[in-house]
Amino acid sequence: MNRIITSLLMIFLITIIQLPMSSTAYAVGAEREAKEKRKTKLPGQSVAKKVAKAFDAFGIEAEDGSNIDNALAILLEIKTRKEFDKAFTNRFIGLMYAQKGSQKEAIRYLKLAITPDVLNEKEQGESLKNIADLQMGEEQYKEAIVSYHAWMDFTGESDAIAWVKLSQANLALEQFKEVIPAADKAIAAYGDKQSPNPYIIKINSYHERKMYKETIKVLETALQLFPETKMFWVQLASLYAMTEDFTKSLSTLDLAYKKGFLTTEREIIMLANLYAQSELPHKTAMLLEKFIDSGVVKRDDKNIKTLANAWHGAQHIDKAADYYGELAKMTNDSKHYKKQGALLNQDEQFTKAIVALKKAIEVGIKNPGSVYQSIAESYYYLEKYKQANTYILKAMKDPKSRRSAKGWIGYIKDAAQRKNITI
Repeated sequence: MNRIITSLLMIFLITIIQLPMSSTAYAVGAEREAKEKRKTKLPGQSVAKKVAKAFDAFGIEAEDGSNIDNALAILLEIKTRKEFDKAFTNRFIGLMYAQKGSQKEAIRYLKLAITPDVLNEKEQGESLKNIADLQMGEEQYKEAIVSYHAWMDFTGESDAIAWVKLSQANLALEQFKEVIPAADKAIAAYGDKQSPNPYIIKINSYHERKMYKETIKVLETALQLFPETKMFWVQLASLYAMTEDFTKSLSTLDLAYKKGFLTTEREIIMLANLYAQSELPHKTAMLLEKFIDSGVVKRDDKNIKTLANAWHGAQHIDKAADYYGELAKMTNDSKHYKKQGALLNQDEQFTKAIVALKKAIEVGIKNPGSVYQSIAESYYYLEKYKQANTYILKAMKDPKSRRSAKGWIGYIKDAAQRKNITI
C-alpha cells in the first residue's frame, strides 16, 4: 500500500509541475462517455508552491521517518478559502498519512478531500479507492463495501482485485450469501489470468453454510485451474470424506501424496486412515513407518498402535510384534505385551514370546490364565516340557482358561515320556 501511495504522490506532483496554470485545461485519459467530463482544475500558485515544498521535504532521505513529518507539517500549515485548494491539500495530507502508516488519519483527510466532490475526476476516483483500501486494512468492512461501490459508481470501473476485496469484506462480516456474487464477478474480471483468491473465498462461504456439495464443485473447478495449489487437494479430499465418498477422497489424497503435496502429520494420518478404511494395510504400514521414522508423524502410542495393527493386517507378523513390543514399553500396558507374545508365538519365535508373555504377567494382567497357557505352549515347542507343565498347571487355576488348558496336559506328558523327560 505504501509503495502505491508513494507512486501516487510522485505522479501527483509531476502533474502539478507539467500542466499549465489554467482552469480551462481538460484531464488526459479516457472518461466515461455517459458522464459529463469534468474540467481539470489546478491549485492556486501559493498552494501549489507549498505542496511542491512539502514534496521536496518528503523526498529527503531520513531513517527516522522525519521526512514525512516535515512534509506533513508544511501541508498542515496551508490555509485557503478555495474549496478545490482545500480538497487538493487534504488529499495530499491523506496520502502522506497513509505513507506514514497512520491509516485512520489518512481516511479522515481523504474523506475531507472527496466530500465537496470538486477534485479532478481521476483524483476523485483514486481517492475513493484509496479510502476503500485503507478501510479494509483497518477492518472497517462495512465502510469499505460502501466505498468500493462508491468508487465503481463514480468511475464506472470494475476490476478483479476490488471484487475480491468486496467478497473478503462480506466474508469477514459473515454475510455469506453476498460473498458469492462478488467472488463470481472477480473470477469474470480476471478472465484468462485467473487467481485462486476468489475460489478460496467462495469455498469458505459455502463451507461456513455447510453447503458441502457446492463447496466440492468449487474445489473441483479450482483444482483444474490450479493443480499445483496443495490446499485444494487436501480440502477436496476432506470434503469427499465428509460426504462419505471415500473412493474419491482416497484417490484425490493419494494423487496429492504422489505429487509431493502432503507434508504435515495431519495430512499423512488422513491418508493412512483412508488406506486402512479401504483395506490396504500394507500401504498404511509403509506410509506410517516412513513418516514416523522421518519425524513428520509423532512416535507416540496412538500412532505406533496403528502401525502395529497395519503390519498385523498385512501379515507381517514379525514387524507387528516388534511394534507391539515398542508400544508395550511406551505404555507399560500388559495387554500389549500379551499381544506381542501371541504374535511371536505365531511367528515361531518362542523364546522371545516367553519373555514378552512373562512381562505381561509381571506388569499385571487380568485373567492371566490364557497368558500362562501361551507360555506353556512356547515351552512345549521348545521341548522344555517341565517348564511347559509348570505353566499349564497355573493356567488350570484360572476358570476362564481351565477347559482349554486341560487338553494341553496330555500333550505335554506324552511328549515328555517320548523324550524320557521327568516332569
